[in-house]
Order: sequence, then structure tokens, then C-alpha cells
Amino acid sequence: MSSLDKVQVLSAFKSLGKFMAQPNEAFEATMYSAGNANAWFTVEEVQKAVKSLAAMLNEHDLDLWFDGIEINPNPKNVGLILAGNIPLVGFHDVMCVLATGNIALIKLSSSDDKLLPFILSYLIELLPDLNNRIIFTEQLKNFDAVIATGSNNTSRYFEYYFGKVPNIIRKNRNSVAVLTGKETEEEIKALGHDIFDYFGMGCRSISKVFIPKTYDIRSFFEPLEEFQPIINHFKYNNNYDYNKSIYLVNQQKHFDNGFLLLKEDEGLTSPLAVLFYETYDTLAEVGEKLNQQQENIQCVVGNITLSNLAVLGFGQSQHPKLWDYADNVDTIKFLNGIRG
Repeated sequence: MSSLDKVQVLSAFKSLGKFMAQPNEAFEATMYSAGNANAWFTVEEVQKAVKSLAAMLNEHDLDLWFDGIEINPNPKNVGLILAGNIPLVGFHDVMCVLATGNIALIKLSSSDDKLLPFILSYLIELLPDLNNRIIFTEQLKNFDAVIATGSNNTSRYFEYYFGKVPNIIRKNRNSVAVLTGKETEEEIKALGHDIFDYFGMGCRSISKVFIPKTYDIRSFFEPLEEFQPIINHFKYNNNYDYNKSIYLVNQQKHFDNGFLLLKEDEGLTSPLAVLFYETYDTLAEVGEKLNQQQENIQCVVGNITLSNLAVLGFGQSQHPKLWDYADNVDTIKFLNGIRG
């Protein structure tokens, strides 16, 4: 198998970004098809994911990112076990494998098995040399390395089966926001996207907020009212009703605005339609807690500075850059390490 031309690969991804920014009728039909197969993948949420990826594939960032990439002259078979919690969540892993000149052995999630094949078929039209480097499979075989995304439970299974080859095995992670009480209404509205986009099902979705002990909950709930229509989604509504009934029956204190439950809890992983909160005295206290739990946190959002922690602006958690690698593990560096 001949080595890919880096310039051609870069050009293909630039063209793909432009295509995703302006989908054609066939792509739009595929978006509707994905929604018919998975009720969580409403057209609106799929369009958000596609728009976010299109922004990620802007020419400036692609040039910067590809500048540090080397094409592997001896392509390796890289097994990819993709998640399906939000639309196209596995795209970046596939892109990293192809950008480094390797072969992507892709095991799709049954929850998201329509969007990625369509996009990759378009990418092959742009660069036919990729045709024999994209292989969809139900069972991974003959792989040289593996990138697997799952839960804490499936990670043990992955480690057992794939532990003998170079691997990246991802477990559950959550994202948090830190509020000071000085946020503007616009900042809280932007935070609403970090919380509600993709129904809060992504690892970059905010599942917990840290608030000062004197925080006024009304200043948090009121700017979020524009997200009220989320309760009209039957699956989200079912989760909201279920968790609300649990809290009421058990007489557990919580706040309720009609579409989101806010419950005090030291945990990071809140149920769907629930946002955990924890109060604090000082930001240093929050920073210490988050540093202790870095392995369980995907991103931190806020208008603050925390020691040893990168903090994203409000509304930015669902819009990663090319170099915002999941779990802070540099996928390109990993793939460069399996050369030879």
C-alpha cells in the first residue's frame, strides 16, 4: 500500500469541512434517517454536531494541526470502537487515523451507524486513495493498535481483549462548570448550551456546577428559560419525570424549573435531566477538588482561572478544536508511536 500524500489529505479535509458547513440534500436526508433510527438524534441535535465539526475543520486550524502530523509510510491497522451517545462522536478518532496515513478498522455504534459512513463516503470521493484505508467491521481482527471508547464497565472488557497491543481505552468522564455569582445573563445562557446540547449526554456536557454558598439559584434558572422546549422530547421528559418522582418520594431536597432538576450532590455524574451542584467558600477549594478528580473530568467551564486546570469559556464545551483530544490523551502522538 503506497503512502498517502499529506497535501492531498489536508485538502480533502478542508473540502469536507466546507461540505459539512453546507450539506446537500443527500446529507440532509441521512440526518433525518439517523433521527428515525435513534430518537435522541433529532435533526436539530444532528445539525448541531455537523455544524460544530464543520467549524472544527476550518482551514486555519487544519493547517496548524496538520503541520505537526507525519504520514506513516507503513500503514498500521487501527481498530476503532466508537461510541454512539451523541451524533458523530467518533469522527475525530477516525480523522486522526486517516490523517496519519493509517488504516481505520471501524466498529460503529448501533446508535450512530448512518452519519459517519455517509461522511466518509464523501471523503473517499474527494480522495479515492482513502478507499482501502476505511474498513467497517462488526468484529475487530488483525489490528496493530486500538482506540476504544466506552463506559467504566466496558473498559475492563476492552483492557482484557486489547491490553496486549498499543491502545487508548476511554472510560466515563464528565464536565463541570464553576460559577462565581458574577456571571451575566448571556454567560448563563451560553452555559445552557453546555448543559442541554445533545440532551446532556456527551462527556463534554456539564453534569455538575460549583456555586458559592451565597448563590441565588434564581440568577441561574431565569436565563435558562429559552431551553424549556427540551421537555417536549419524550425521552428527556421521561427521565425528568422519573428523577423528579424519586426525589419527591425520598423527600430529597432539590430545585425544579419545570425541565431541569438541580440537586446538591458531591458526585460528578448526574442522571439525565438532573444537574448536580456543590457549594464552596473559595475558588482555591474548588481547584483542589477538581485537581484531585482530573481523571474523571473532561472539561471545566467558567469565567475564572484555576491552578493546573484549563478552563473553557461559557458555551464552548461542545465545540472542541482539533487539538482538544478526549481525556487529554494526544491521539496523534499515540498514532505516531506505532510507526515502524
